[in-house]
This record gives sequence, C-alpha cells and structure tokens, in this order.
Amino acid sequence: MAEAFETIRYTADVVCIRGGAVLLIERGYPPHKGRLALPGGHVDPGETSRAAAVRELLEETGVRVDADDVELIGVFDAPGRDPRGRYVTVAYLVIVADDTTAQAADDAAAIHWVPLDDTGLLAFDHEEIVAAAGCRYNAPF
Repeated sequence: MAEAFETIRYTADVVCIRGGAVLLIERGYPPHKGRLALPGGHVDPGETSRAAAVRELLEETGVRVDADDVELIGVFDAPGRDPRGRYVTVAYLVIVADDTTAQAADDAAAIHWVPLDDTGLLAFDHEEIVAAAGCRYNAPF
C-alpha cells in the first residue's frame, strides 16, 4: 500500500503583549487578507523557530526583542489550520515595555494593539495560540 506524503511548512508566530494588549497585524495578502493575525511567518533555511519569531516580529511590526526574551508557548500542527496546506507553527510569547511602539511593515497592512480579552475572530488558529499563552502563564487571555 502506497503512503501519502504531504509537504509540511515550518513557521513561527509571536504573542507580543504590552500592558493588557496583544500586538496583531492586519494581513495584507491572502489567505485571510484584511483579518487580524499574530505576527509570524516562515522559518528560513538555517534558522531556528525562535530566531524566525524574533525576525518576523521585527519585519512586520518594527518591534525589536532579544531572542532570550521570547518564551515557548507550544507547537500548533492541526491539519487544516491553514488553507494553503499543512503548516506547523511554533508559537512564542514576549512581554514588552508599556512604551513600545509598532509600525506596519513587510506583509502587514496595519498593526493594532488589541485588548487581550477581546481579540475577536483572528486568522488561522491564532485565537487558540493567544489562549494557550494565557493558560501557560496563568493569565486570563
């Protein structure tokens, strides 16, 4: 019996918290164009997911953090989490200073600091990632 193989893409996402708000980007491209999502993207060849998370946060929002300051939330690999195919993401949490500013760049059409307890419907499975960040750190978000 022949086995079915699928291409698996490797990504990293960041839950960036300032005060009681999470930093979200407005997606500039499909899928989910115009919807809010966590900053994140593909892990480049030779790069760790942690390094990719830090790089993607900087590229999409201008927020610079040290790789030592991001903490692992978990791995999200449910089939169907991304309409483009099989994507496995490693999600990280970083807490930034209350005076941290962000600006949309790269493939982010806009950025928003959104209250953690009122993110609304996010792209992909990003509500689940935000909730896991709250469970991991015993916070109600």
